Amino acid sequence: MGHSHLLPSAILKAMFLALFAMWILPEPAVAKHARVTRHYKFNIGMKNVTRLCQTKSIVTVNGQFPGPRIIAREGDRLLIKVVNHVKYNVTLHWHGVRQLRSGWADGPAYITQCPIQTGQSYVYNFTVTGQRGTLFWHAHISWLRATLYGPIVILPKRHASYPFPQPFKEVPMIFGEWWKADTEKIINQALQTGAAPNISDAFTINGLPGPLYNCSAKDTFKLKVKPGKTYLLRMINAALNDELFFSIANHTLTVVETDAVYVKPIKTKVVLITPGQTTNVLLKAKHKSPNASFLIAARPYATGPASFDNTTTAGVLEYEQPNNANKNKKLPLLKPALPKFNDTNFAMQFSKKIRSLATAKFPAKVPRKVDRRFFFTVGLGLSPCPQNQTCQGPNNTMLAASVNNVSFAQPNVALLQAHFFNKSKGVYTTDFPANPPFKFNYTGTPPSNIMVSSGTRAVALPFNASVEVVMQDTSIIGAESHPLHLHGFNFFVVGQGFGNFDPSKDPAKFNLVDPAERNTVGVPSGGWVAIRFLADNPGAWFMHCHLEVHTSWGLKMAWIVNDGKGPQQKLPPPPSDLPKC
Repeated sequence: MGHSHLLPSAILKAMFLALFAMWILPEPAVAKHARVTRHYKFNIGMKNVTRLCQTKSIVTVNGQFPGPRIIAREGDRLLIKVVNHVKYNVTLHWHGVRQLRSGWADGPAYITQCPIQTGQSYVYNFTVTGQRGTLFWHAHISWLRATLYGPIVILPKRHASYPFPQPFKEVPMIFGEWWKADTEKIINQALQTGAAPNISDAFTINGLPGPLYNCSAKDTFKLKVKPGKTYLLRMINAALNDELFFSIANHTLTVVETDAVYVKPIKTKVVLITPGQTTNVLLKAKHKSPNASFLIAARPYATGPASFDNTTTAGVLEYEQPNNANKNKKLPLLKPALPKFNDTNFAMQFSKKIRSLATAKFPAKVPRKVDRRFFFTVGLGLSPCPQNQTCQGPNNTMLAASVNNVSFAQPNVALLQAHFFNKSKGVYTTDFPANPPFKFNYTGTPPSNIMVSSGTRAVALPFNASVEVVMQDTSIIGAESHPLHLHGFNFFVVGQGFGNFDPSKDPAKFNLVDPAERNTVGVPSGGWVAIRFLADNPGAWFMHCHLEVHTSWGLKMAWIVNDGKGPQQKLPPPPSDLPKC
């Protein structure tokens, strides 16, 4: 398990500085700004794990599944040494961490680093600046994140309180997706044949499928609560390919944070959470122990044309019974009502309710003026079958996905190195299109030619440019919700709607006062979403669909943010242990 400590020489220095500071500064100021360096060691190794009555060997960190929790305070520095003991190339991504001027630690393979090869190690070195809340870490190469993931909990600075009632207890709840088969074989086979990969066999809560699956009653997440107490559930969707509806029978939840940003409290029976998103909710236990247990359930929100894993993962909420209660009495188990699997209206309404606090203490710094505007179509398509091969996509093609009809081709050296050392020639180009190659009725009848182009193309942005991106779903092969994740930045969700985006009418309705601030947003099925962000972080930043199957098919692109003029506006050189390709 990870632990934090200071190195001996640093201890003496810290003691001296602390004494000096106490002598100069009033006490609270010292405590408020004390920054700690926390050290973790992550050994990547194989481990036999049994689920659904079948044992398989999975990739883990420190033999744990889900992986260890990283805990830090806002302002802390993290040094995480990752040692690769498995046959696969590995990288880890600290999802949602801003990585201000620390792009070398972001983790997506061939974007900010070459992977850590077997027997090699790499120290991820970054500081958590201006963020507090729930995030998570996961592998960022192929489909290894199926089992390589864990929570990141960033506590507020010392003596800083939550903008909601202090919970009695905090509980991480991380949703995952489980396959009986080897996920690396599944995706490799799919990419070879051009067909859709096999769907998962189960969803999990903290690694446990729950009682609604075969022989899984013993593998059930249990949440034991005391009557009248308030619990903070730190929810994370680490599933590969499925957005999830979540509910607890007979209980109302209060959403207080999304993607590590506080929000105006929302009371709801059901939470929608896409892969890549985190949501903190307050659960207030009933004042008296009820004579019942309550099912905690999550199942997919699925809008696409393909088949999906239509199963439900469940845990149980149990109340602490009074001492005089009959402990052997079997209590009834109540079940929650969840929306229909394709309830797109619920998804849109839920997403629209999420608003920033936008207070003096937690402002929403929405860019008012826009320097660069982009209109991105996101969706599926086809690519031709390689010569002398038969493919299993429609009419002997291969399934693909794209942004503005460009299916991203993964380079074989990292973009960030190529950018930093001015060696982009032959690695990537900066001519990524700002608009689709041609206009069509995006959510209506698709064009006759749905072949995608392929290339390693990026957008180059000047430092501090304010950027607006409208992302438009298309009905090519089928309309589908796409959770888009941007590395290196939070963005503001200024507008969304169904149908085709109307540039003459829709911008007038944008919310520039208190929009949601996120790192992952669902592009609505058959609709559009508009985001704004400030390009204040130099580096190479990945943007991709967080449905892993779509990322594998090419629904991804990159932003290259150039250095600014000042020393604090430049990307430092890479660390000496940066892995080589």
